[in-house]
Amino acid sequence: ILKEEGIPADFRYLAVAESGLNPKAVSPASAVGLWQLISSAAKENGLEVTSEVDERYHIEKSTRAASKYLRKAFAKYQDWSLVAASYNAGFTGIDRQLARQKVASYYDLLLAEETERYVYRIMALKLILENPLEYGFNVSEDELYPLWKTREVEIKGPVADFADFAISNGITYKTLKYYNPWLRDNKLTNKDSRSYLVKIPSE
Repeated sequence: ILKEEGIPADFRYLAVAESGLNPKAVSPASAVGLWQLISSAAKENGLEVTSEVDERYHIEKSTRAASKYLRKAFAKYQDWSLVAASYNAGFTGIDRQLARQKVASYYDLLLAEETERYVYRIMALKLILENPLEYGFNVSEDELYPLWKTREVEIKGPVADFADFAISNGITYKTLKYYNPWLRDNKLTNKDSRSYLVKIPSE
Protein backbone atom coordinates (compact mmCIF):
# COMPACT_ATOMS: atom_id res chain seq x y z
CA ILE A 1 0.00 0.00 0.00
CA LEU A 2 2.82 2.41 0.84
CA LYS A 3 4.39 1.71 -2.56
CA GLU A 4 1.07 2.29 -4.35
CA GLU A 5 0.63 5.55 -2.44
CA GLY A 6 4.13 6.83 -3.27
CA ILE A 7 5.43 6.59 0.30
CA PRO A 8 8.97 5.26 0.97
CA ALA A 9 8.88 1.67 2.21
CA ASP A 10 10.82 2.62 5.34
CA PHE A 11 7.69 4.34 6.67
CA ARG A 12 6.43 0.88 7.65
CA TYR A 13 8.82 1.27 10.58
CA LEU A 14 6.92 4.40 11.61
CA ALA A 15 3.94 2.10 12.15
CA VAL A 16 6.14 -0.13 14.30
CA ALA A 17 7.21 2.89 16.37
CA GLU A 18 3.61 4.00 16.73
CA SER A 19 1.86 0.74 17.62
CA GLY A 20 4.27 -2.20 17.60
CA LEU A 21 2.19 -3.31 14.56
CA ASN A 22 -0.78 -4.00 16.81
CA PRO A 23 -3.94 -3.05 14.88
CA LYS A 24 -5.88 -2.94 18.17
CA ALA A 25 -3.49 -0.54 19.92
CA VAL A 26 -5.07 2.39 21.77
CA SER A 27 -2.97 5.17 23.31
CA PRO A 28 -3.78 7.17 26.48
CA ALA A 29 -4.66 10.04 24.10
CA SER A 30 -7.21 7.78 22.31
CA ALA A 31 -5.09 7.36 19.17
CA VAL A 32 -6.02 4.04 17.60
CA GLY A 33 -4.67 1.29 15.36
CA LEU A 34 -1.45 0.53 13.50
CA TRP A 35 -0.95 4.19 12.67
CA GLN A 36 -2.30 5.60 15.95
CA LEU A 37 -4.77 7.98 14.36
CA ILE A 38 -6.91 10.29 16.47
CA SER A 39 -10.55 10.52 15.50
CA SER A 40 -10.36 13.96 13.83
CA ALA A 41 -7.29 13.06 11.73
CA ALA A 42 -8.91 9.78 10.70
CA LYS A 43 -12.07 11.52 9.50
CA GLU A 44 -10.06 14.23 7.71
CA ASN A 45 -8.30 11.47 5.78
CA GLY A 46 -11.40 9.57 4.74
CA LEU A 47 -12.02 7.03 7.50
CA GLU A 48 -15.36 6.23 9.10
CA VAL A 49 -15.31 6.53 12.90
CA THR A 50 -18.57 5.67 14.68
CA SER A 51 -19.71 3.51 17.57
CA GLU A 52 -20.32 0.64 15.13
CA VAL A 53 -17.49 1.05 12.62
CA ASP A 54 -14.04 2.47 13.38
CA GLU A 55 -11.79 2.16 10.35
CA ARG A 56 -8.74 3.23 12.34
CA TYR A 57 -8.64 -0.47 13.30
CA HIS A 58 -8.82 -1.49 9.62
CA ILE A 59 -5.27 -2.34 8.54
CA GLU A 60 -5.59 -1.51 4.85
CA LYS A 61 -7.88 1.51 5.15
CA SER A 62 -5.89 3.08 7.99
CA THR A 63 -2.71 2.61 5.96
CA ARG A 64 -4.33 4.49 3.07
CA ALA A 65 -5.35 7.27 5.46
CA ALA A 66 -1.87 7.51 6.98
CA SER A 67 -0.39 7.60 3.47
CA LYS A 68 -2.68 10.50 2.61
CA TYR A 69 -1.37 12.42 5.62
CA LEU A 70 2.24 11.57 4.76
CA ARG A 71 1.79 12.76 1.16
CA LYS A 72 0.34 16.06 2.40
CA ALA A 73 3.27 16.43 4.77
CA PHE A 74 5.79 15.78 2.00
CA ALA A 75 4.09 18.32 -0.27
CA LYS A 76 4.55 20.80 2.57
CA TYR A 77 8.10 20.00 3.74
CA GLN A 78 9.76 18.23 0.76
CA ASP A 79 11.79 16.30 3.33
CA TRP A 80 10.92 12.82 4.60
CA SER A 81 12.59 13.28 8.00
CA LEU A 82 10.43 16.34 8.66
CA VAL A 83 7.44 14.35 7.42
CA ALA A 84 8.12 11.67 10.04
CA ALA A 85 8.66 14.29 12.75
CA SER A 86 5.39 15.98 11.84
CA TYR A 87 3.58 12.67 12.28
CA ASN A 88 4.63 12.85 15.91
CA ALA A 89 4.43 16.60 16.59
CA GLY A 90 1.87 17.76 14.03
CA PHE A 91 2.22 20.44 11.36
CA THR A 92 1.73 23.26 13.85
CA GLY A 93 4.46 22.04 16.20
CA ILE A 94 7.02 21.56 13.43
CA ASP A 95 6.14 24.83 11.67
CA ARG A 96 6.50 26.78 14.92
CA GLN A 97 9.94 25.36 15.62
CA LEU A 98 11.20 25.81 12.04
CA ALA A 99 10.20 29.48 12.18
CA ARG A 100 11.52 30.03 15.70
CA GLN A 101 14.89 28.38 15.13
CA LYS A 102 15.40 29.58 11.52
CA VAL A 103 16.66 26.23 10.23
CA ALA A 104 15.27 23.88 7.58
CA SER A 105 16.41 20.41 8.71
CA TYR A 106 14.93 18.06 11.30
CA TYR A 107 18.49 17.26 12.40
CA ASP A 108 19.17 20.92 13.28
CA LEU A 109 15.98 21.39 15.31
CA LEU A 110 15.77 21.44 19.08
CA LEU A 111 12.49 19.67 19.78
CA ALA A 112 10.59 18.10 22.65
CA GLU A 113 12.36 14.92 23.72
CA GLU A 114 9.79 12.55 22.22
CA THR A 115 9.92 14.19 18.78
CA GLU A 116 13.68 14.67 18.95
CA ARG A 117 14.11 10.89 19.35
CA TYR A 118 11.29 9.90 17.03
CA VAL A 119 13.07 9.65 13.67
CA TYR A 120 16.02 7.92 15.33
CA ARG A 121 13.63 5.35 16.84
CA ILE A 122 12.29 4.62 13.36
CA MET A 123 15.85 4.24 12.04
CA ALA A 124 16.78 1.93 14.92
CA LEU A 125 13.72 -0.24 14.28
CA LYS A 126 14.66 -0.49 10.61
CA LEU A 127 18.22 -1.58 11.45
CA ILE A 128 17.10 -4.19 14.00
CA LEU A 129 14.19 -5.64 12.03
CA GLU A 130 16.18 -5.90 8.81
CA ASN A 131 19.24 -7.39 10.55
CA PRO A 132 17.91 -9.18 13.65
CA LEU A 133 20.86 -11.56 14.06
CA GLU A 134 23.29 -8.65 14.28
CA TYR A 135 21.36 -7.36 17.29
CA GLY A 136 20.94 -10.67 19.12
CA PHE A 137 17.48 -11.63 17.88
CA ASN A 138 17.47 -15.21 16.65
CA VAL A 139 13.86 -15.91 15.67
CA SER A 140 13.22 -19.37 14.26
CA GLU A 141 10.62 -20.06 11.56
CA ASP A 142 8.29 -21.83 13.99
CA GLU A 143 8.17 -18.70 16.17
CA LEU A 144 6.84 -16.47 13.39
CA TYR A 145 3.16 -15.59 13.19
CA PRO A 146 1.42 -17.62 10.49
CA LEU A 147 -0.16 -15.80 7.55
CA TRP A 148 -3.71 -17.11 7.33
CA LYS A 149 -5.53 -16.93 4.02
CA THR A 150 -8.82 -15.06 4.04
CA ARG A 151 -11.73 -14.42 1.73
CA GLU A 152 -13.93 -11.32 1.69
CA VAL A 153 -17.68 -11.23 2.23
CA GLU A 154 -19.52 -8.08 1.15
CA ILE A 155 -22.10 -6.50 3.43
CA LYS A 156 -24.42 -3.97 1.76
CA GLY A 157 -27.21 -3.67 4.28
CA PRO A 158 -27.75 -3.88 8.04
CA VAL A 159 -26.62 -6.81 10.18
CA ALA A 160 -28.88 -7.46 13.15
CA ASP A 161 -26.47 -9.76 15.00
CA PHE A 162 -22.84 -10.45 14.08
CA ALA A 163 -22.87 -13.70 16.09
CA ASP A 164 -25.50 -15.03 13.68
CA PHE A 165 -23.55 -13.58 10.74
CA ALA A 166 -20.39 -15.37 11.91
CA ILE A 167 -22.15 -18.70 12.37
CA SER A 168 -23.71 -18.43 8.91
CA ASN A 169 -20.17 -18.03 7.53
CA GLY A 170 -18.80 -21.04 9.40
CA ILE A 171 -16.83 -19.18 12.07
CA THR A 172 -17.29 -17.88 15.61
CA TYR A 173 -18.05 -14.32 16.68
CA LYS A 174 -14.57 -14.24 18.28
CA THR A 175 -12.90 -15.14 14.98
CA LEU A 176 -14.97 -12.56 13.09
CA LYS A 177 -13.88 -9.83 15.49
CA TYR A 178 -10.24 -11.03 15.43
CA TYR A 179 -10.04 -10.56 11.66
CA ASN A 180 -12.22 -7.44 11.59
CA PRO A 181 -11.40 -5.35 14.69
CA TRP A 182 -12.88 -2.31 12.94
CA LEU A 183 -16.35 -3.76 13.63
CA ARG A 184 -16.98 -2.17 17.02
CA ASP A 185 -20.45 -3.45 17.90
CA ASN A 186 -22.39 -6.71 17.65
CA LYS A 187 -24.61 -5.17 14.99
CA LEU A 188 -24.39 -2.89 11.95
CA THR A 189 -27.16 -0.36 11.36
CA ASN A 190 -25.81 0.78 7.96
CA LYS A 191 -28.62 3.26 7.25
CA ASP A 192 -26.79 4.51 4.13
CA SER A 193 -26.46 1.00 2.64
CA ARG A 194 -22.70 1.33 2.43
CA SER A 195 -20.63 -1.58 1.15
CA TYR A 196 -18.26 -3.22 3.65
CA LEU A 197 -15.85 -6.08 3.02
CA VAL A 198 -15.49 -8.44 5.96
CA LYS A 199 -12.55 -10.86 6.14
CA ILE A 200 -13.35 -14.52 6.79
CA PRO A 201 -10.61 -17.18 7.20
CA SER A 202 -10.63 -19.43 4.15
CA GLU A 203 -8.86 -22.34 5.87
